[in-house]
Amino acid sequence: MSPRPPGGEPERRSWILELRERLASPPARRLAGKPAGELRPAAVLVPLYVDAAELWTVLTKRTDTLPSHPSQIAFPGGSREAGEDPWTAALREAGEEVGLDAERVVRLGELDEQEVPSGFRIVPCVGAIPHPYELRPSEAEIAEVIRLPLSAFTNPRLIEERPVVYDGVRRSLRVYHVGGRQVWGATARILHDLLERLES
Repeated sequence: MSPRPPGGEPERRSWILELRERLASPPARRLAGKPAGELRPAAVLVPLYVDAAELWTVLTKRTDTLPSHPSQIAFPGGSREAGEDPWTAALREAGEEVGLDAERVVRLGELDEQEVPSGFRIVPCVGAIPHPYELRPSEAEIAEVIRLPLSAFTNPRLIEERPVVYDGVRRSLRVYHVGGRQVWGATARILHDLLERLES
């Protein structure tokens, strides 16, 4: 499956079913080897919809006043509250941040859990949303809602592998340069995981 699913209403259900299968096998990996209390559990929603026979997603630019990850481009999401599973947290946060009604989201599956240096472990929850759909971003949390086709992240000329040193270890940081914006960190890793599953 590519970022460009078949067009037309009869195929709409088929792309949803196919993506569910891609997300189910192989199963999403979960972080291991760290004490449960060392990283705070969090979740994000990876919204997908079809427009003009292409798969699109929704990202947000966080305001510069937030205590965690200010000004960064990210999927809607945040910390899990006591007793919340990843989906409950992702849908609640998406409602608070961009006004997405949880009942309008079709659950597709999950992606690999991601660790971030700020001390969170993030479960990405992938869901289909209606299109068109008017989002209502929170002025306190969201500076901008960004809608992009997944094909925007597949041009190798717009992908940078930036060398960084983290905890004394040299690593490669993936950066997507899209529309004058830089998408990196956990968000870039989540997108890479999703695109690999779509192309497999």
